[in-house]
Amino acid sequence: MKNRMKKFAAALITLSMLAILLFSPASARISAAGEDADTATLFKAKCAMCHGAKAEKKFDATKADDQLAQSVLKGIEGPPKMPSYEKTYSPEQAKALVAYMKSLKQ
Repeated sequence: MKNRMKKFAAALITLSMLAILLFSPASARISAAGEDADTATLFKAKCAMCHGAKAEKKFDATKADDQLAQSVLKGIEGPPKMPSYEKTYSPEQAKALVAYMKSLKQ
C-alpha cells in the first residue's frame, strides 16, 4: 500500500511539473519569437521586393496601423499600386507585417 502511494505521489508531482512547464510564460515567449521569425520571412518573401529591405520604399509609417493593415489586405489601386493579400493572409498577419515594417524603419 505504501509503495502504491509513493508511485501515485511521484506521478502527481511529475504531472504537475509538466503542466507548469507547458503553461509557463516562457512557452509564450518562444511562440512569439517563432511568430516574429515567420513575419520576417513573410516580409522578405512578399514585401521587400517593392518596399525595400528596411521598408524604406512606398511605406508611410506615419499612417495608423489599422489603415496600413487594410492596405495589406485590400490592396491599393495606386499609385503606388499594391495587390490585395486578403485571401492569402489573416488580419492578424497583416497587423504583424505592419508592426514589423514599422520596426524596420526605426
